[in-house]
Amino acid sequence: MSPETARRRWRRLPVTVRDLPLGLLFLVASFLPGLRGHGTQVGDLPTRPFDALAVVVLGLECLPLAVRRRWPLVCLALVSCGFALDQLRGYHSAAGSTLPLVLISAGSHLERHRRTAVVLLCVAYVPLATGLSLRGSGGETPEEFVTFFLVLALAWGAGAWLRSTRITEAERRERIAARTRAAERNRIARELHDVVTHHVTAMVVQAEAARYLTAAPERLDRSLAAVGDTGRRAIADLRHLLDLLNPDHGTSDVDGEGDSPGTGGPGTGTSTSTSTSTDVSDGAEPRSPAVGRVLTLVEQTRRAGQPVDFREEGTPAVSAGSADLVAYRVVQEALTNALKYAHGSRTSVQVRHGEREITVEVSTDGSGSRSAAASVGGGGRGLAGLRDRVHVLGGDFSAGHGTDGGFTVRARIPGSPS
Repeated sequence: MSPETARRRWRRLPVTVRDLPLGLLFLVASFLPGLRGHGTQVGDLPTRPFDALAVVVLGLECLPLAVRRRWPLVCLALVSCGFALDQLRGYHSAAGSTLPLVLISAGSHLERHRRTAVVLLCVAYVPLATGLSLRGSGGETPEEFVTFFLVLALAWGAGAWLRSTRITEAERRERIAARTRAAERNRIARELHDVVTHHVTAMVVQAEAARYLTAAPERLDRSLAAVGDTGRRAIADLRHLLDLLNPDHGTSDVDGEGDSPGTGGPGTGTSTSTSTSTDVSDGAEPRSPAVGRVLTLVEQTRRAGQPVDFREEGTPAVSAGSADLVAYRVVQEALTNALKYAHGSRTSVQVRHGEREITVEVSTDGSGSRSAAASVGGGGRGLAGLRDRVHVLGGDFSAGHGTDGGFTVRARIPGSPS
């Protein structure tokens, strides 16, 4: 059995089982001849040999350590009684050293009645010191009793400090977890916006165009097939997002959906798999090159009636990290806006791959018109999300109207260092 396996099995045991060996260790040590009568001593009473009552006293001092974390108040009460009897009877056993340990543990793990416990311990110390003095502890000065009391108070204070540190650390982790959950919700919201807006926009534009093709059955069939293909891609992308939210959901349904045959032109059979691969988490390797996924977007936009010119320069890096996904989203959002607000306008998509960055530029010439899908828009939410994504990677992003009435989106996205 490896040490790591043994540690895991040990941590799975109940806390009382894990704490019991410490109590047994003190109990056995108290009976060792070399340690008998050489333990903690308060006052100046002579040491007496162990008798039957000593066994009970040692049990009170040692065995409650098994519940020091589960029932700290019970443990503290029993060990304190055992310690008082140990000193008043003059056993001076090694088990007396458990009291400071129990005070540290109680100060750390006691949640309720903390002030009451402190007051009772302080009050109980007075009759203990008085009893030791009355039983002939003439050699012990009041200053020495006060010193021992301060040692016990220091042990409780150490436990309280450990408790405060643990609570602070738990609160810090909770804040980090809350920020992480919020960031993940924002990321999923951006992914949903990108997926739903793009696909729904394409479907609305294609369906709107199909209304005017009733006299041309072949073109109508192609248009409706394109709507169906776009819907299947949207379902596949949404299922992939469900996989990110729930890893037990599985990916077999997504792949099966993507493999369903389509009748709508090039890219139908593989568009689902390439589309779902874009929603990988940051830093993960995509399953297809960036140009393949961008070409799928361009082809889908063309089939929705938008003339798109696509140009790629340079060679895509083997691993661009998050830059690859962000570049894809920039093109996706820009083409979606072109469909909605400049339908029919000549659109240009340029992707340039540099050694350390990817540059994307998508522009329209302003000759188109708003489509029926403009009502699906998100009020600039997509562009704001893109700006945040690009800035997180240390890049530059701009979007705005040109002098010719067109609209241009530019992004410079630094890639992962080689």
